[in-house]
Amino acid sequence: MLEEELVDLFTLCLQAPDSADAAAQKLRITEIGREIHSDGGLDAMVNFFFAARNRVLGETKLDPAALSSLWDAVDPKWAEESKNIPDESDAPTAE
Repeated sequence: MLEEELVDLFTLCLQAPDSADAAAQKLRITEIGREIHSDGGLDAMVNFFFAARNRVLGETKLDPAALSSLWDAVDPKWAEESKNIPDESDAPTAE
C-alpha cells in the first residue's frame, strides 16, 4: 500500500538523512507523489501527505514536512497547498 510505503520512506529519510539509500528513497517518494496525483489529483496528494505526516509524527516525533518539496514538480499548486496541511496538533479539540 502506498501510504505504508510513504510512511516507511519518510521515516527512513528522517532518521538517516545521510545514508547511502537516501537519494533512492527520495526518488521513490517523488514517484509515489506522481502515482497518487495520477489517481486522484491534488486533493489525494494532500490527504496522503496529511495521513503519512501524522503517522510519522506520532511514531517518531520527527516531522516530514520538509520532504513535501519532493512533490513540488508533480503539480504546480502543490508547493503552495502543502504549506497549509495541518498536523494533528492543529486539529480542533472537543470541549
